[in-house]
Amino acid sequence: MPQDEDDEITASEITPKEVYLNRREFMAASAAAAAAAAFPELSGAESHGNTPLKIEKRSDYAEKEPPTTYKDAAGYNNFYEFSTGKEDVAALSKDLRVRPWTVSLEGLIKKPKVYDIDSLIKMFPLEERIYRMRCVEGWSMVIPWVGFALDGLIKLSEPDSKAKFVEFTTLHDPAQMPGQRREVLQWPYVEGLRLDEALHPLTILSMGMYGETLPNQNGAPLRLVVPWKYGFKSIKSIVKIRLTEQMPITSWMQAGPSEYGFYANVNPEVDHPRWSQARERRVGEFMKRKTLMFNGYAGQVASLYSGMDLRKNF
Repeated sequence: MPQDEDDEITASEITPKEVYLNRREFMAASAAAAAAAAFPELSGAESHGNTPLKIEKRSDYAEKEPPTTYKDAAGYNNFYEFSTGKEDVAALSKDLRVRPWTVSLEGLIKKPKVYDIDSLIKMFPLEERIYRMRCVEGWSMVIPWVGFALDGLIKLSEPDSKAKFVEFTTLHDPAQMPGQRREVLQWPYVEGLRLDEALHPLTILSMGMYGETLPNQNGAPLRLVVPWKYGFKSIKSIVKIRLTEQMPITSWMQAGPSEYGFYANVNPEVDHPRWSQARERRVGEFMKRKTLMFNGYAGQVASLYSGMDLRKNF
């Protein structure tokens, strides 16, 4: 059933998925047994070939419904750097080299720096957040992300007073990313947020999901997660974060300006030019459900857009 916009519960009420390796983090045995009976595909504990992450905190940002199965979350992906076929990405991305990996923080900041990905893991305690995620194509998932709030990294850079936006850039390496050999989009992939959106506590940089490091097809080793926006805002395999005064022209704004606006907030009242956004299908379910404003996070983020025309600023 659809969830109310303000539904938030502690992670202790969420049935952990099979990838959680540390059984001490599991629910009490009785709750786990009940959940296993209701959702047998979520029970058990096994590694999926990725490195377990040390999670310092189970966030209050969590959903009542069970997470999407790991198989679906890792096997049905939009990642055009590899392929436009959702089920092809895992195989095509399996050899992507994610170490060594650096992320440059630059632009209108007082402390520009190039960070090694592993140094970021040490700098910021990792937190698990179970978020609803919705694709503009009409499908959705519930995923336990592991990462840290983006605001900590931005504040560490000491933004200039002129900084109004944050631009993100994906790795550009056609030798490793065969989709970049085709002119599907202008490469490298670029995405952006308004600075206050980037500083919102819901916005995270994710290094993992389901208790492990990100699979390559899900954006390893570092991706953006903004749960109240459509999925194309969730830029993957980030190598550069730049603060700017002007709004970035993002990849999808270049590719389809009449279909993909800068804000990309989930708004079921504004249809995509080629389909309705009023309903969605949770991956793994047959029936569709009502799409929630801001993907169900209106209580936390609607104030960011006070006074804006959300039909015009789509």
